[in-house]
Amino acid sequence: MNKTRRQVSLAAAFLAAATLSGTAMAQAYPAKPITIIVAYPAGGDTDAMARLYAEKLSTRLGQPVLVDNRPGASGTIGSVHVAKAAPDGYTMLLAPNTFAIAQFVLKTASGSSYDVLHGFTPIVQTSVQPMFVATNQASGIKDMKTLIAQGKRDGLTYASPGSGSPMHILGEMFNRAAGTRIAHIPYKGVAPAVNDLIGGHVPTTFMTWGPIAPYIGGKVTALAVADSQRSALAPNVPTLAELGVKDVEVSAWQGLFGPKGMSPETVKLLNTHLNEILKMPDVVSKMATFGALPAGGDPARLEKTNAADFNRFGKLIKDLDIRAD
Repeated sequence: MNKTRRQVSLAAAFLAAATLSGTAMAQAYPAKPITIIVAYPAGGDTDAMARLYAEKLSTRLGQPVLVDNRPGASGTIGSVHVAKAAPDGYTMLLAPNTFAIAQFVLKTASGSSYDVLHGFTPIVQTSVQPMFVATNQASGIKDMKTLIAQGKRDGLTYASPGSGSPMHILGEMFNRAAGTRIAHIPYKGVAPAVNDLIGGHVPTTFMTWGPIAPYIGGKVTALAVADSQRSALAPNVPTLAELGVKDVEVSAWQGLFGPKGMSPETVKLLNTHLNEILKMPDVVSKMATFGALPAGGDPARLEKTNAADFNRFGKLIKDLDIRAD
């Protein structure tokens, strides 16, 4: 009997120790450096904000949070890398909303595709970026009436960061709604597109606020914002709807995703930290320089936003026959 009791006691002790050990292991995250993949070159808005969040997360989590740029194929290379990573919380993707639409405009092989709706774990929507219609002042286009009148004639062009980008989609939606035929000039990124706008090589663009803000009131005029309401970033700029161009609303956003199958505990931890980071005054101020406003919320918000863009823009891209070069 004593032997039996001793065996039971030892078994109970072993079970308790194993339970405590398992609990400790579950609470150990993160136990090594974390990597945030940015599927675009260094220096852009997504990269800059990824590094901002990484710095804050590193301090809070007590582990290095690194940013790894894996550009190419409109972000699909980096996205596929994260989709195939272990769902342990050590590899994540900070993606703009091009993530939801890139495969509609690219001819991707099976090995370079990913499941937008079911292949990732949404963690948090980090920001929203309203988009604006802007013109070079030297073009003489200083109001929407003039832009539409000139846009109905041949010869007018607009710059975008690339074919299939949200800016390209906005431009073609504007053409359809306003009855214009402004020709699209795709560039390899935001910087060269804005450089040619301020240089007078293209008269207009559809762009987020950050890249054009330093030139507003000088070489660039913001005519309208493509949102349902005026932006806090530029409250004096009217919406397209106010100026008579209806049903043209497109904004950019960014969100943090992990591979499919991440544990709810890890997702909750990261979501909580990032929601707090997005409320920090220095973070809000820095994001504003990129034309971004903090979003936050639970993972479901990002999931719904991503799905809405996937469904809405999938149809628009087909209807407008938008293709990557």
